[in-house]
Amino acid sequence: MRVVEIFKGNKREEMYLFVDQKEGLKSVPENLIATFGIPESVMIFPLTHSEKLARVNASEVLESIERQGYFLQMPPAPEGLAETQISAMVKAEEELTNAQHEQPDH
Repeated sequence: MRVVEIFKGNKREEMYLFVDQKEGLKSVPENLIATFGIPESVMIFPLTHSEKLARVNASEVLESIERQGYFLQMPPAPEGLAETQISAMVKAEEELTNAQHEQPDH
């Protein structure tokens, strides 16, 4: 288990840096920070290998932090983003349909 802090930058949407909270950004190379933009802390939480994260594998994040001091999560590819949005829309439609069928008739 490691307490991880996640930062977002101001230069690219959906790009995040994961670092050990105690170490902060000191292991992140200057050229990466220049590309990343002004870091803004968005979340601090304990991360374990079994944790479920939205787009990355927790073990991969922890191993990268251990090895190089940070993990960089890149934005999804445009086609991956479209697939994610379509999947979310289909799921929402299914949930709406199910909720409508569960309502008693008046």
